[in-house]
Amino acid sequence: MSQTKPNNQIDYAELPVIDITRTKEFFTTVFGWKFEDYGPDYTSFFDGRLGGGFSRKKPAPATGILLVIYANDLAATQEKIKAAGGTIVKETFSFPGGRRFHFTDPSGNELAVWSE
Repeated sequence: MSQTKPNNQIDYAELPVIDITRTKEFFTTVFGWKFEDYGPDYTSFFDGRLGGGFSRKKPAPATGILLVIYANDLAATQEKIKAAGGTIVKETFSFPGGRRFHFTDPSGNELAVWSE
C-alpha cells in the first residue's frame, strides 16, 4: 500500500554540488542522512522526513533558497559542521520562535540550522 502524498507541500529539494562523494560524507557525518546514488552525477538523500537530491549537472553553489534544518542542540551541530569541513557564515542569532545559524557545505551552498 502506498502512502498518500501531501497535497501542495514541498516533497523534494535538489541542490547543485561540486563533489558528490564529499557532499555525502559531509551530510552523513553531520546529520546522519541516508543516500542512494543514481549514476556518478546524482545522489538522492533522505533525512528521515524529507527527500531530496544533490546534482553535479548544475553549477554550484545554489543561491536564492535557504534550506533550514532543525536540531535539538545548536552548539553541538555547529561543532559537527566545522569538524566535517563546513563553514559557519552567520553566527547563532535569535529570531521570533528560536535561534539559528547559517553555514555553507563543501560545495558552497548556504543552509541554516535552527532550534527553539
